[in-house]
Amino acid sequence: MLLDYKNDYEKITMGLLSFVPDLKEVTRLQSEMEWYQQEENRKLYLWRGEETRDLIAVVGVEIGEDLILLRHIAINPSFRNEGISYKIFEDLDNQFSQKKVIGTLETAPLVVKWEQEKAKKQDNNEEGLEEKEEKED
Repeated sequence: MLLDYKNDYEKITMGLLSFVPDLKEVTRLQSEMEWYQQEENRKLYLWRGEETRDLIAVVGVEIGEDLILLRHIAINPSFRNEGISYKIFEDLDNQFSQKKVIGTLETAPLVVKWEQEKAKKQDNNEEGLEEKEEKED
């Protein structure tokens, strides 16, 4: 579940963002946190794990008129390869249903993979509906 960033989450957010290679240095990390808080269209969200209820990921976005630019995503290494990034993208997509999620040079490959998975699921659902309709006829 996506949660809006609050100052109460500052330490955990900084810890998660420190997994981003460009944000390992504390002064760089602090300036990035400040950058997100300077404008209304820049947001940090935290992801609460479904099973543990712990904050296990952070995502930074820039909200445009028609687009959501995924600037950063960092997931606690203990929870990687569990499809969490896709769940985060799904929540973003649902929350901003009128906008398209896109990525930066660093995040675009993840966004593309998610879009491919989403399209594959849609195709499978459509095929399942067609088969069901054929059986009913």
